[in-house]
Amino acid sequence: MKIEIKKLLIVSTLLLAVLSVKAQVLYVGTNYHPHDDKDQEKIKKDIALMKAAGFKAVRMGHLAWDSYEPSEGKFDFQWFDAVMDMMNEAGIKVILDIAIRPAPVWLHHKYPSIDVTSPGGVAQYPNHRYMDDLGDPMYQKYAVRYADTLTKHYAKHPALLAFGVDNESGDGPISYSETVRKRFVVWLMKKYATLDNFNKAWATQRWSRRVNDFDEVGLPVTGEKNGAPEKILDFRRFISDEVNHILFKVLDKVNTNAPGVLTNTNAWYYSALKYFDYSQIAYSGKMTREGAGFYPGNSLTTNWGVMNALFGISRIQFESSNPFWCSEYTTMTAVPNSIRKSAYATLMYGNQMICGWTWQSMWSGEEQYLEGMLDWDGVPNRKYDEYKKIATEFKKIEKFFPYKASPEVGLAFSFPSQIASSAFPETQDQQLQSCWNLFHFRNMDSRIVEIGKSTLKYKLLFVPGVTVMDEITGNKIREFVKNGGTVVMTSNSAVVDETGKVFASTHPGRLDDVFGIRVASYEETENLNEISRKSYRGKKLEVNYKGTSVNAESARFDVIDPKGAQVLASITSLDKDYPIITSNKYGKGRAIYVGLPAGSNVLNPLVDELINELGIKKGPQVPDGVMARQIDKNHFLYLNVTGEPKEISMNGNSKSILFDKSYTGNFTIAPYEPEFIEVK
Repeated sequence: MKIEIKKLLIVSTLLLAVLSVKAQVLYVGTNYHPHDDKDQEKIKKDIALMKAAGFKAVRMGHLAWDSYEPSEGKFDFQWFDAVMDMMNEAGIKVILDIAIRPAPVWLHHKYPSIDVTSPGGVAQYPNHRYMDDLGDPMYQKYAVRYADTLTKHYAKHPALLAFGVDNESGDGPISYSETVRKRFVVWLMKKYATLDNFNKAWATQRWSRRVNDFDEVGLPVTGEKNGAPEKILDFRRFISDEVNHILFKVLDKVNTNAPGVLTNTNAWYYSALKYFDYSQIAYSGKMTREGAGFYPGNSLTTNWGVMNALFGISRIQFESSNPFWCSEYTTMTAVPNSIRKSAYATLMYGNQMICGWTWQSMWSGEEQYLEGMLDWDGVPNRKYDEYKKIATEFKKIEKFFPYKASPEVGLAFSFPSQIASSAFPETQDQQLQSCWNLFHFRNMDSRIVEIGKSTLKYKLLFVPGVTVMDEITGNKIREFVKNGGTVVMTSNSAVVDETGKVFASTHPGRLDDVFGIRVASYEETENLNEISRKSYRGKKLEVNYKGTSVNAESARFDVIDPKGAQVLASITSLDKDYPIITSNKYGKGRAIYVGLPAGSNVLNPLVDELINELGIKKGPQVPDGVMARQIDKNHFLYLNVTGEPKEISMNGNSKSILFDKSYTGNFTIAPYEPEFIEVK
């Protein structure tokens, strides 16, 4: 009996392994809008073209609530059922968006409180998308009802791949209505409980702003004038909570009505309009496929756009090990081969899908001049051909993907610091991306982490401009270093507490003993360059790191007073030497402080040393201008992002799976071309 069970377990394991391999797939597809033209013959023709291109997925339903509920409570799914059936017959899977935004005009008309009110107090007509107050109770009631009805109807449809949860949730204006103010007051009462706690947190003794009744609280913006930092920080937390609240409600409906079905979103949470704390969703595990709109610009020859879009993947993925989906992907007027180039770049960041925005150049609306894969008259253009080529090539290599990163470096994200750091020349986002760039250029994996939610299982942790240092975050950094970790913190970090008030204690707040320093103040470079020993001007600085001089630029720098920390680098171009990088032993680990915003010139030599000292796994050794990842023991993905051929060093024999070539020793990658190699 035991032998039979053992055999059964072996067979089951092998079967699971086979299924796992078959489950590995790279999706190439498009965003499709059948609600623009419900003509069945046209839809059949479109689907035939998608199938001919090798497309495996479409995304539908976004921005189209009233296509399914044209008037209150009157749902019409019959026309879309036919589309879903045709997709299924063609073998094309569907991401069906639950388009809770924008709300239909009929809902705005019934409940004007859903309308957005400007900072000046003027109600705005919903004349463009995302003009909805997401926290309004009636909006949420109807949005959840719509999600409930849609997910119940399509939960078991064979074409369904995933439900998409909202679209670009951070986009759209914040409302400053009286109903918003009242909800904010309730939120504050729950948070602070007493007026004494509230007045202390908001420092209302300043400028005669003491509150004697919670209902006296106003909103932090009036016209073009902003209020105190403490008030702004709490208000943005409140708005963030309301956005997350409705997203979780919709996710729960999906999980109730369609258990086991994948969930996805185009998570543009960092829009400047309504930046919210998406880490709550990311760490919940309820969004089983994080997603983004991938828009690297139209250039083939430059790479900053691709880098910025790849950073977008990392800042949405956080520490999820699930595949990533680019549920929107550029078409527009992208230079030939640039879409293909960036598609291969995304594979190195765990992406599994490129879904082109959009299928057809639209005939009307806000985006009627955006270029799709088909022209306005339905004729395929060169972008259709390029997506077809990507689909053909991805089919050859898909069994080795999606790539699973194994990072040993964490990069700290902090939502409240995004808000608080707006007072500084460099925001936390900018510093975070600068740190991300360090490892992008080294072809190394890294993870963006929210310290308070992370287990911090990394050898190296960067804390770039984390302005708000709450007690939980401070304690976790302390324990990380104490237990043997190495942390690098940059300027504008640990400046204010969780309420947004500057620490009255020694800076960096809550961590001065860990770093062994006192950050006394900051100086403005341009002013001090009036007395530069090197006649520097503007923001230019010279930094001497362990005997080697590097040039840097910064609007400000920290005045650091070492209190036991070792000085690794100093500014040497001003009236005197200023310590600017220090290292302190604390417990079993090290705390390194950099008194400048994160930047490659200053951090590169430090990072190279730390990689070697900490035994952090390096990326594949390739020429500059080549992106690369080792996918598994015998397979490597390369991408030449330059206009020059690049020679890759290789010992022994290898094979190109992409181009069906065999190599002996070194091989060359053509300009802007990928290569996928199997080492023999």
